[in-house]
Amino acid sequence: MKFYCAPMEGLTGYIYRNAHATFFNHVDKYFTPFIATTQHGKFTTRELHDILPEHNQGLVVIPQILSNNAEDFMTTVTQLKAFGYEEVNLNLGCPSGTVVSKNKGSGFLAEKEALDQFLEEIFSKAITKISIKTRIGKEKPEEFEELIHIFNKYPLEELIIHPRVQKDYYRNTPNWESFSTGVQLSNNSVGYNGDIFTAQRYELFAKQFPSVDTIMLGRGLIANPGLISDIKDNITLDKQLLKAFHDKIYEDYQEVLSGERNVLFKMKENWFYMIHMFSNADRYAKKIKKSQRLRDYEEAVTELFKEQEIIEGAGVFSNSTVRR
Repeated sequence: MKFYCAPMEGLTGYIYRNAHATFFNHVDKYFTPFIATTQHGKFTTRELHDILPEHNQGLVVIPQILSNNAEDFMTTVTQLKAFGYEEVNLNLGCPSGTVVSKNKGSGFLAEKEALDQFLEEIFSKAITKISIKTRIGKEKPEEFEELIHIFNKYPLEELIIHPRVQKDYYRNTPNWESFSTGVQLSNNSVGYNGDIFTAQRYELFAKQFPSVDTIMLGRGLIANPGLISDIKDNITLDKQLLKAFHDKIYEDYQEVLSGERNVLFKMKENWFYMIHMFSNADRYAKKIKKSQRLRDYEEAVTELFKEQEIIEGAGVFSNSTVRR
């Protein structure tokens, strides 16, 4: 099985990727948070730092692109190619309302004729491999079969399917029936993404879909950075290893970010997921969330690691409360 790290805005940038690879080193591909194409074709400072080769040494990194304009897409691909990237990923999965309202991300799935024309143009001019991460539709799962027929026209590097529609956001259970349709009908290699939070959930998936050899982990991997070790080797996440991983991210953010507030924002984003790994975590979660200074944050985190333990098999959290 190949394991990918999903692109999660604000979380899986190069600081996180490098720390994760240092301590856990089981990810086959890391996908960058999406790069939104523009008419002027320039990267933002954040995007540039995230894709610089010197910030991704020793990692297999796939830039993800958010676009519905073929010319802008190819301009961005040309620049990425110049940095040495041989594969890019098209984002057809983002459910954010601001993205969807522009007919991008999973919003593009509702514009099937335009999507087909877009794909025809970018594949006719392709200078890199192109993979796609998609949802199964915008409004209802029945849209997916037509989408698969569109994708089948093109030589995708792979098709990574998150079997929810845009309207689901991250609520409800991933639609494995629709995913099965994708596996059966796709001419391209298929990977899976969606709610693999524990080794037990992975085993259930693998039993049902034995032909699928690629899984992209998002929220489950952020909550439990050692999830792949648990899946592959039955190794439960070690608290001291998690502390070392946390400290590395924390120190590196302090080096590159200006001001305590920005560092705290980044760390709180991670704790929104990681806190679910700990016993009796509510009080510590509140203290971390309320921290306004680094010393208050450090005190809360120190107490958490000292006083609580990691729960074996943890990592599951309510889809009704997640933001991603």
